[in-house]
Amino acid sequence: MPSKNGSACLYAQKLIDPPMATDRPLLAPRQVEAFRLVMHHGSVTAAAQALGISQPAVSRLLHSLQAQIGVVLFERQGHALVPTAEATLLRSEVERYRASIESLSRFAHGLHQHRHGHLRVAAMPALAMGWLPRLLSGFAAMHPQSHLHVHGMPSHMVIDAVLGGQADLGLTAYTPERAGAQVESYAVPAVLVAPLGHALARKRAVRAQDLRGERMVRLEESAGFTVRTDAWLDGVAHAVALTTPLTGIACSLVASGAGVAIVDPFSASDFEGRGLVALPLQPAMRHEISLVVSERAARTPATLPLLGVLRQALQVVARGEAQ
Repeated sequence: MPSKNGSACLYAQKLIDPPMATDRPLLAPRQVEAFRLVMHHGSVTAAAQALGISQPAVSRLLHSLQAQIGVVLFERQGHALVPTAEATLLRSEVERYRASIESLSRFAHGLHQHRHGHLRVAAMPALAMGWLPRLLSGFAAMHPQSHLHVHGMPSHMVIDAVLGGQADLGLTAYTPERAGAQVESYAVPAVLVAPLGHALARKRAVRAQDLRGERMVRLEESAGFTVRTDAWLDGVAHAVALTTPLTGIACSLVASGAGVAIVDPFSASDFEGRGLVALPLQPAMRHEISLVVSERAARTPATLPLLGVLRQALQVVARGEAQ
C-alpha cells in the first residue's frame, strides 16, 4: 500500500503530466468569445453587454474555460480582473482564430451572394512586387465583383501553395515537375539594367564583351538564372561589386550606383522612370516563367478570365514587346 508521501507524489505527477491533448474536449466557441471580449474590454460587465448576456453567465463561461484547460487566466486585484501571463499568450491565439473565422464568414457570404470571384494568386517576388499588381489592378477594375488576394513567396512555396489549395494560380521561376500541376511555361528575355548616365545606356543592345571590366551586381539564386548568366558572359572578365538573391534588390543597387546587372524584364519594368534603363542582350538570354494551376482544383467563374489576362501578358513579355 503506497505511503501518504507516495500518494502525494502520484497526485503531483498527474498535474505535471496531464492527459494527452487528444483526450480533451474542444473549447466551446462561446467560451472563447467570452474570454476574447473580457480581454478586449477589460471587464466582465462590458463583455456581458457585448454578448447580450448577464455578468454571471460570462463569469461561468470563464470559470468553465479555466477548469477545462487547467490554467488560471484572471486574478482579482480589488475590483479589477487582471489577466495572467497565460491569458496574454492565449489571447494571441484567440485573435488568430477570430481572424480565420471572419475570413471564413466573408467567403461563405460571398458564396451565398453568388460572388464566386474570390481568387488567390501566389507569385515569386520578382513578379509579385510590381508587374503582377499592375496587371491585377487592371483586372480588378474590369471585374469589380472579383476579390483578389496576392501573395509573394519563393517559387517552391508557390508550387506548394497551388497544389495544397492555398492559391488558385501561381507564377514561378522554373517549370515544376510535380504530380497534379498543370504548367504553362514562357521563355522571357533577360535584360541589362544600367543607370541612365552610364556609358552602356546609349547602346541599343548589350553584348558580353561590352561588360568587360564593368562592376556588376550578381544574382545568386537557385532557379538557374545565375548559371545562364555565367554561360552568357562566357568568361568575360568583370568585377562583382555586390551579390543578392533578389532581382528587385539588384535593381535598387544599380539605381544607387553599385554597377550594372542582368535581371528579368519584370523587375526591370518596376524601375521604369526611376533612373534606370533596361537594355536587351545580344544574343538573347532567356529564362522560364511558369504559370501553374492545380489539375484537381475547381475553377471559379473568375479563374478563366484571369488566366487569359496572365497568358496574354506573359506572351507579350516573351516576345520582348513590353516590360
